[in-house]
Amino acid sequence: MRQRILLLSAYQADSHAWWTGWLQQAFPDTDWRLLTLPGRHFRWRIRGNPLSWLDEIATASQGVDRILATSMVDLATLRGLHPALAAIPTDYYFHENQFAYPVGPGQRPSVEPQIVQLYGALAADRLLFNSEWNRSSFLDGVAALLRRMPDAVPAGIVERLAPKTAVVPVPIVPPAPGRTSRDARLILWNHRWEYDKAPDVFADAVIRLAESGHAFRLALLGPRPHPPPPALSRVVDALGDRVIANGRVPRGEYDALLHRAGIAVSTAIHEFQGLGMLEATAAGTTPLVPDALVYPEQYPAAYRYPPGDAAALADRLAAWLTSAPPLPPAVDAYTTEALRPLWSQIVGRSALPRSAGHSSG
Repeated sequence: MRQRILLLSAYQADSHAWWTGWLQQAFPDTDWRLLTLPGRHFRWRIRGNPLSWLDEIATASQGVDRILATSMVDLATLRGLHPALAAIPTDYYFHENQFAYPVGPGQRPSVEPQIVQLYGALAADRLLFNSEWNRSSFLDGVAALLRRMPDAVPAGIVERLAPKTAVVPVPIVPPAPGRTSRDARLILWNHRWEYDKAPDVFADAVIRLAESGHAFRLALLGPRPHPPPPALSRVVDALGDRVIANGRVPRGEYDALLHRAGIAVSTAIHEFQGLGMLEATAAGTTPLVPDALVYPEQYPAAYRYPPGDAAALADRLAAWLTSAPPLPPAVDAYTTEALRPLWSQIVGRSALPRSAGHSSG
């Protein structure tokens, strides 16, 4: 009989949608029962998904062999409201963790999303992370939270969770070989224009780069809020004549720009895997990333700069524009071809190593 898996994605943002779609395409012999909720209203969504699914979950879970839920799912509450779910083996997949997610402007720190993920981790049979940084920052965050708890703290929580963990990245599909020639002076930004990607650091760096007399072009991709954020407006106002693309573009055009660009830049203060940078690197673009977060396990030191330092970023870009950027590092370990066997073990409920060992130095 076909294995039946209930796939729960409570915050179906772009990367989450790619992941759920890939699983269904890669393992068509599995009977996938998919429940999702739109990737918006985060605070309501992470706490309210058991209520949103109150009348659907019993039907969707009927006869399933396994549950695969993202860490946006309030798994402990779901199991409490629907006790039959507690008997079904469950994997809890962390695209991110709330212990290492930066608080944005105008937001107040809240322990509640962290508690949701901690209770979910305790309720699940296995905890899967898309990077070692994600795994370690989650466990460190749990330990820090418990140190803040004033009393009645149970012993050994991290020690109970750690043996259940494994690192299993979301796979990327390298863009098909392009017909566009490489432009070593084209700098690519392919991230959201939001606070957690620190676009102000990027804006400061490229404006400084232009003021120092360097010739370059810009492809400003990725979703952006309305009205445009100040960082994007600053770049366009100061360097509009250098911008060859500005906005979300169709996939074919996006892939062509990945093949055309010489350098892809990240200034993120939050990155648990960084699919956009991995895709650009797989297409042959040289990455330049902060020396923090997930990046040290993916890219050697030559491709990293001090995090948050716009002057250091501008200096590195200037050096690469003067003498050409180094060849991009290999990221073959993150492709669908490399990761499908590991995900096959997840889908087939095989034993997994504690870490998948995806490190480039």
